[in-house]
Amino acid sequence: MSGLMRHVEAVQNVTLPGERLPFKLSVEQVGWVRRDAVPLLLEHGCIRESAQEDSPVVLPWTENLEDLAQRLAQEGAFTWRGEAFDVRGDFDGKVLARIDRGALPWFGIRAEGVHVNGVVTGPGGLHLWVAQRSADRMMDPGKLDHLVAGGIAAGMNAETTLMKEGSEEAGFSPAIIDRAVYAGSLRYTALRREGLRRDRLHCYDLELPSDIIPVPTDGEVASFELWPVDRVVETLRETDRFKFNVSVVLIDFLLRWRVLPPNEETSALKEIFRK
Repeated sequence: MSGLMRHVEAVQNVTLPGERLPFKLSVEQVGWVRRDAVPLLLEHGCIRESAQEDSPVVLPWTENLEDLAQRLAQEGAFTWRGEAFDVRGDFDGKVLARIDRGALPWFGIRAEGVHVNGVVTGPGGLHLWVAQRSADRMMDPGKLDHLVAGGIAAGMNAETTLMKEGSEEAGFSPAIIDRAVYAGSLRYTALRREGLRRDRLHCYDLELPSDIIPVPTDGEVASFELWPVDRVVETLRETDRFKFNVSVVLIDFLLRWRVLPPNEETSALKEIFRK
């Protein structure tokens, strides 16, 4: 698939269950684990509901999921990130446990994040702030990113994450971040190198005057550049320079702001993003 559609296909590249089994905390399903991971989980205290090959993998409530994840990380199952995320059966359900961010794709557990389109309008037309991720990042080093973006850590929500990341990544005051307008959410289920990503992204548009300049603050971002929207579109069409989920959030923005010309591709994208 060429053009913009390939970015959408990249986050819709898996159909569940496939070669995965439901992963449950007691009676509530929270994730999907690979079949070949079952023996390792059994060694660490997981039990099966029955002896049937397709029965779910179940972790008793008495088992500490964070401790289990730490033991698995020490054995090299995934990379420990040192940041706890809430575990829910559904995105809007109650918090059942916490687990390190690095374990989420391995267990196929849902995660949430915040993405902010930094918008500048004026005589020169529509522009977007584009960040370049630092070369030392564990995930997607050097890739292009949003003005502000970040995962929603345990005990936080989209609004508090927006304020935190806006300050840490771009050096913005709460008064500036408070201008951000919620533009909806996007969901995807994608098989990536790190595992199964089942994410919900909360998208915001932040219109800024040209004299407000973001400043890299916490090391996540190496630099910011203000790009004409045509350059953003061309880069999306011709390259994979943007971080994979940033691409779909940008496509959503381009559709909402009616940047893309009406054609067969745009019509197909609109149908997908309406779902």
